[in-house]
Amino acid sequence: MVTGEAAQPMDEGQNESFYFNFYDRGNDLFMFVRIGLMPNMNERSAFCFIMMPDGATVWMREMRPFGVGRAGVGGLRMETVDADRRWKLAFDGHMDNMAEEGLQTIPVSFSLNFEALNEMFDYEACADADNAEIFRQVAQDHVEQFGKASGSLMVGEQQYDISGLGERAHTQGIRDPDRSKLWIWLSAQFSRSLAFNLTKLFTDKEAIAGYLHMNGRNVALVKADVRTVLDPDGTPGSLAISSTDADGGRHRMTAEVLRVVTVPFPSRDGKRLTVVHEALVEFDLNGQKGYGMAEYLVRKG
Repeated sequence: MVTGEAAQPMDEGQNESFYFNFYDRGNDLFMFVRIGLMPNMNERSAFCFIMMPDGATVWMREMRPFGVGRAGVGGLRMETVDADRRWKLAFDGHMDNMAEEGLQTIPVSFSLNFEALNEMFDYEACADADNAEIFRQVAQDHVEQFGKASGSLMVGEQQYDISGLGERAHTQGIRDPDRSKLWIWLSAQFSRSLAFNLTKLFTDKEAIAGYLHMNGRNVALVKADVRTVLDPDGTPGSLAISSTDADGGRHRMTAEVLRVVTVPFPSRDGKRLTVVHEALVEFDLNGQKGYGMAEYLVRKG
């Protein structure tokens, strides 16, 4: 997935990304987290954003030398428990929080389990030849899965027992994200047996990939249209999505943005800026409510 890597030029070489998100509806709490490994650049990076029930966003972004070990940055750790099925995420440290008094640093810790609820969906294997080639130009070896998150979270003095649904993505290979002019990534979970995932990638051409999971199987999406209404500040406000799957099924969804965080990613030379809008979204599919993410990656120059 390109999240958080938009500003990295191709000559940085090998890049592996581990990404997870989930929405806990009972606590009205949304989290997304990523660890990126770049051995050729002697670099590993991470971010974690927690959209709190009071509307605040608590976050960390950190970069370290590549060093020893596989998937950890600072206080953030990821462990694969069962390949392609179960993972552990843990954090113990401090994060930033913008409050009325200004920027504050507060203690945060969590111990979370993420368990897949469907088989991995391989973007390249399930896209047609033209789409697969366009995706390979930007990010290679891309798989997605939805699942359930559980565990505990402490933010300041407030403790939460976590139970939610979300999406995970894993990518690895050579990257050339500078080819991407716009990237729209959507994930929605309606239940433990119904989920939706879609990426629309705009380079000099347009490509899509994604799936609808229903009746116990992943069905690839072959066509998709996303119409976005922007708020006055330029962030996404509402969406209308129509798609066609490989079985010929047609699906229409509407979506309303509940909260949004905008994250800037300047290039290393300072000449380009990529802005990523990360939104918690309520989806509606034939009257059934689902929750997930709408991510808009926009190149500025």
